[in-house]
Amino acid sequence: MASTVATPTIPFSFLKIQCHSHSQPFTKLHHNNRFPFSSASSSSVALRWSCDSKRLHANAVSTDKEVIEIESSESKENGESKAASSKLVLVVGGSGGVGQLVVASLLQRNVKSRLILRDPEKAKALFGKQDEDKLEVVKGDTRKREDLDPSMFEGVTHVICCTGTTAFPSRRWDDDNTPERVDWVGVKNLVSALPESVKRVVLVSSIGVTKSNELPWSIMNLFGVLKYKKMGEDFLRSSGIPFTIIRPGRLTDGPYTSYDLNTLLKATAGERRAVLIGQGDKLIGEASRIIVAEACIQALDLEVTKNQIYEVNSVEGEGPGSDAKKWQELFEGAHSQ
Repeated sequence: MASTVATPTIPFSFLKIQCHSHSQPFTKLHHNNRFPFSSASSSSVALRWSCDSKRLHANAVSTDKEVIEIESSESKENGESKAASSKLVLVVGGSGGVGQLVVASLLQRNVKSRLILRDPEKAKALFGKQDEDKLEVVKGDTRKREDLDPSMFEGVTHVICCTGTTAFPSRRWDDDNTPERVDWVGVKNLVSALPESVKRVVLVSSIGVTKSNELPWSIMNLFGVLKYKKMGEDFLRSSGIPFTIIRPGRLTDGPYTSYDLNTLLKATAGERRAVLIGQGDKLIGEASRIIVAEACIQALDLEVTKNQIYEVNSVEGEGPGSDAKKWQELFEGAHSQ
């Protein structure tokens, strides 16, 4: 299971997280792994590659212009608490960039979670000490089928899988952590081990997986990352388990390395809070990790997202936040375009 998530899309250049815990100023993180063309050229590529994607702007209002606050269970009154008590969400890749935000948000919503981590100690560092009735952590590696004991999946109602590795060789490929092992073998092993009772599997993939032989995607796919992500998608789709596949654009914002829970809950999406959702692998752009994590959680229970694939971008403007109704409208809008 990947320690962080770096869904390969268009060139990485700059990642930012705004820390609001205590009096700490914001921290900027520069990521130097670039694809074989500059950010300037990638912008021109994005402009030239216009498309009639199925997309819809969210016109929702955020309660804070600077910070995406993950909605607490109290805002849902008693209804959410009762609903949460019967749900157990298995998160795979929970120590990665998107995964950390997924887990933090589930904790805030009072939704019980179970994490499969190669190093369970990471959970304590990331999320603090949590009661087992809120967060369970088990040791396992999805790349190794023998690690996935049936007891890991007892009581699991929903699954969010946001594992990933880098598109190009890097230190994160150490210990056989390649796209083939993470995005194909790991996903196949996970899906094969799940009980039929699971109500939904949400898989984070990537835009461009259906266009790996076309520029610029063929450059990203030099080492097979898009091919293996598509293989993982196809295996899930053919499994018979209800699924939702989220294909984000180039991942921005949010944590790229480990942060504490308080910081995670105040990760910023900057000005890019509006959401574009499309189908048909036509969107090109960026996606805030905060937006991607929220899309995964919102998709868990919506009937409209069952057995559907969505591309997700975030753009400047007000967004849906954690408003379930507005997210449903976004998903429905992608179908009608």
